[in-house]
Amino acid sequence: MIAVLLVVHLFIAVALVGVVLLQRSEGGGLGIGGGNMGGLMTTRGSANLLTRVTAVLAACFMSTSIILAITSGSNQPQRSIMEKPVQQQAPVQPSGPVPPSVPLAR
Repeated sequence: MIAVLLVVHLFIAVALVGVVLLQRSEGGGLGIGGGNMGGLMTTRGSANLLTRVTAVLAACFMSTSIILAITSGSNQPQRSIMEKPVQQQAPVQPSGPVPPSVPLAR
């Protein structure tokens, strides 16, 4: 299920990037989608269509992101930090006299 949802999420991401690049920017950017589109739609109509498609794709992208985040955490058992057992270690005691690590002056 997660793999299928991840593939759908990636397709939505690629489509969202493509639709955003098709939009006509006011700064002159790429502006690939400008013009009259061969008489099929007016410039204003194509802008409205691309804006709506962008909004729908963005909503789908956010919803798949939330669903993926929820499902990825469901595989692990719910545990609290307070439930972890405390591991106590006994202090290390030397077995004999410890020689100095630095030679002493004579």
